[in-house]
Amino acid sequence: MSSDEDLYNELSYYTLAHASPTFIHQHFVDAYTAQHAEHTSKPMGIVFSLIGLYLCVEKGFTGRQVQRAHMQLAKQHRQWPHFEPPVDRGSITIADVLAVPPGPNRDTMIQVWCVSVWEAWKGCGAQIAELAKSELGIQ
Repeated sequence: MSSDEDLYNELSYYTLAHASPTFIHQHFVDAYTAQHAEHTSKPMGIVFSLIGLYLCVEKGFTGRQVQRAHMQLAKQHRQWPHFEPPVDRGSITIADVLAVPPGPNRDTMIQVWCVSVWEAWKGCGAQIAELAKSELGIQ
């Protein structure tokens, strides 16, 4: 059985080598970060990953668009709010994504993973939507 770090590296290789201009790597990173957040995680990492998932799942942003949003957020130099991770982090894991053969089905599974993790964090969805609105101008 592979460690989470091995799985992360394997999926990173797949998503970074992906030919699609949509940059699915960003969605994978956001799902993984939110799913593995702890109460000691830096608020910035949690907020960025949740905004990324919100933009992906609720607004249909590509990974490239989410990446640009992250770059815009990084310019803010502000103290980000703390969100306590939920007990349930979503039913789909990185292992489930990697169990799907490379190609369109795996790409779809990354999206399904994003939905699963976002649904697990839905309790702070309104606050994340408000942050996206106030910090990025996204309605």
